[in-house]
Amino acid sequence: MVKVKICGLKEVEHVQAAVEAGASFIGFMFAPSKRQISIEHAAELAKFVPSHVKKVGVFVNPTVEQVREAVEKVGLDYVQYHGNESIDFIEKLGYPSIKAFSIRSYEDVEKASKYNVDYYLFDAPGTDFAGGSGQVFDWSLLNQLSISKDRVILAGGLNSNNIQQAIEQVSPMGVDVSSGVESNGSKDSNLIKQFIEAANGKRSVSI
Repeated sequence: MVKVKICGLKEVEHVQAAVEAGASFIGFMFAPSKRQISIEHAAELAKFVPSHVKKVGVFVNPTVEQVREAVEKVGLDYVQYHGNESIDFIEKLGYPSIKAFSIRSYEDVEKASKYNVDYYLFDAPGTDFAGGSGQVFDWSLLNQLSISKDRVILAGGLNSNNIQQAIEQVSPMGVDVSSGVESNGSKDSNLIKQFIEAANGKRSVSI
């Protein structure tokens, strides 16, 4: 069964909805974004995340100090690097890691193989911010991926209507969604539940 990461959560009710629906990862956005929250806010939300659900902190070109503070205060299980972080920077910090790559061409896919991280997140290019554009990239670019699919997380424009097609075509370990579970620019508990059900093949949803 594919694992689901619900990213950019800011409210207790949405964290609880994701946990109850069966999310495997909860993502807290620390980088500039309309979904950005403070470390203190994330620490409060983290109290509602059980140990079997992994807490992920999302950063774009952070400092070492910013990452360490968030990991310690929030109790992050993974650090997601969504910027131009170097291989050395990630290895120096040494935390369980997810590296995000914006995919425009196969060359972008190949860059991933140079990194030694726990998971590789393939996303559509961002617009105003890194990631979270709500756009889908060409999934066929991952057909010749040299990285094991057991370490791949698919993101970018996913929603309840296209998630099954995405899983069938890419066969990722996990999928990541943010804007695809929002209505009027905010997270929606019903959409979170519907997305996770659709990802697990429990029902076909049309919104």
